[in-house]
Amino acid sequence: MRYFTLFFILFVFSANAQVMHCGYDFTSYVVLDVHEAGKTENIKNLKITIVDSKGIDVINVNNVYSFKNGNSPLQFTSNYKIGDDNKRLAEGEKAIKERWFFPFAKDNYLLSVANTFPADRFSIKVEDIDGDENGGAFKTVIVPLYNYNMYVLCSNDSQQAAVKFGRKMNRPIDIVLEKE
Repeated sequence: MRYFTLFFILFVFSANAQVMHCGYDFTSYVVLDVHEAGKTENIKNLKITIVDSKGIDVINVNNVYSFKNGNSPLQFTSNYKIGDDNKRLAEGEKAIKERWFFPFAKDNYLLSVANTFPADRFSIKVEDIDGDENGGAFKTVIVPLYNYNMYVLCSNDSQQAAVKFGRKMNRPIDIVLEKE
């Protein structure tokens, strides 16, 4: 009986020491709202990559910057809608219960990065590689990236409240493109 009591006490203390984890632990997102001046809808089919100070695409060597797409350039993708069966909806397809796959990103571009991603060392390069499809070609833009641009999804209310000054966290980077 003594061993059972000791085991029970250790189990209770061990269970209390466990920390709840979030599904996005160790991961952050960079979210971009890319549009034309005076318009709100995002421009589709853009090539958006993370670049270094020389404008060269950053390669995710051995998944050091992101846990996805190892040994490839860090390239943004468009968020997409999913349907009733939690499968990706084709362009223009409708469903009764459609919603964004990443609800925090809505109709934006996004990139998953590690929480240790050194954002201040890099920039974002936006290129219109298929100008005819977008109603005209847009100029290439390079925008500096900062640590506060990352969406930290696993934070608590006290961490959010600690940010009193400066730009608020978890807002998309607003990028306005001009036609050539």
